[in-house]
Amino acid sequence: MTVERVQHSFLIALSVSLLLCASGTSRAQDAPALASSPPMAPPGRVIDLGGWHLHLHCLGTSNGGAPTIVLEAGAGDFSVDWSLVQPLVARAARVCSYDRAGSGWSELGPRPRTMHQIVYELHTLLDKAGERPPYVLVGHSYGGALIRLYQMTYPADVVGMVLVEAASDNPWRLTPDKGLVRSSDLVTGKAIPDVKTSDPLRAEQIPSRIVSMIEGQTRDLSAHANDPPRNKLPADAQRMRTWSLGQVKMHVSNDNPVEAEELGILRAARTRSEYPLGSLPLIVLSRGVPEQPSADGRSGEDEHTKDQALLVTLSRAGKQVVARRSGHHIPIDEPNVVTTAIADVIAAARR
Repeated sequence: MTVERVQHSFLIALSVSLLLCASGTSRAQDAPALASSPPMAPPGRVIDLGGWHLHLHCLGTSNGGAPTIVLEAGAGDFSVDWSLVQPLVARAARVCSYDRAGSGWSELGPRPRTMHQIVYELHTLLDKAGERPPYVLVGHSYGGALIRLYQMTYPADVVGMVLVEAASDNPWRLTPDKGLVRSSDLVTGKAIPDVKTSDPLRAEQIPSRIVSMIEGQTRDLSAHANDPPRNKLPADAQRMRTWSLGQVKMHVSNDNPVEAEELGILRAARTRSEYPLGSLPLIVLSRGVPEQPSADGRSGEDEHTKDQALLVTLSRAGKQVVARRSGHHIPIDEPNVVTTAIADVIAAARR
């Protein structure tokens, strides 16, 4: 997504969070049908986590105890956004992508949709599917923050990481009342809710007015689901993106009332010690093509460059690679660069 579309998506999620908190999740007798059927069957397995099902797609084999590669997509993305990378990685390793709750072929999960909840669900999904550690985690954009939290939560499972244009742990956020502010300015000291192992949100529990509000705002996102560079994705991946971004469930699943607090945890871990990941193999993939200035003329390239450099210092083994022909979506612009980085981290992890 462009900066403007990410900010728009954040505002939708914030509005949904406020409305759901105000109205609760009592059954809405007049709620309309919230989902049509996907345009195609899932390529992987749909696995029950305890009352809700997530889609997991794994390819390739793990030879000689080599790590399994786990792909975590960015905000507004899901498994199909790895369509150009995953088959390349599968030539030499076991590699899994998945759809977070509410996206792609996955069902809605429990609320609130905290980063801790997402990390728990990925861990449980891999375990129930029989995909055993060790893992090399690969996170694009927002997915970079998620895999950092995964490593903090399950450190024994992770033997390497690739951060692909990973999100800052103190990003700008466009809010309805304060305008453009830092995530750190939104910290209120709220406690992080415990993860939930049951009681997923059901479509019929969402009040009709919330459904109508979301539908009115997401048509544009669906219409632009495959703007460049996503027009390079396979045709079936584009069809799924158009469908998924038009579903109410995907935007309800962006509700995280403690995102600022969770990013604060990552920020604190990064600054607490010189190399918080020790010598964990780490490659930071960064764009070589600058993003266009936003509508107000702001350009964040200098800040982005500094943020990417800070991520390298997470590990004393950290290394940065610049994808010279790529913008933010390196897995689409230069999938071979991502594949090479994964291979390099696997090799380092096995030494």
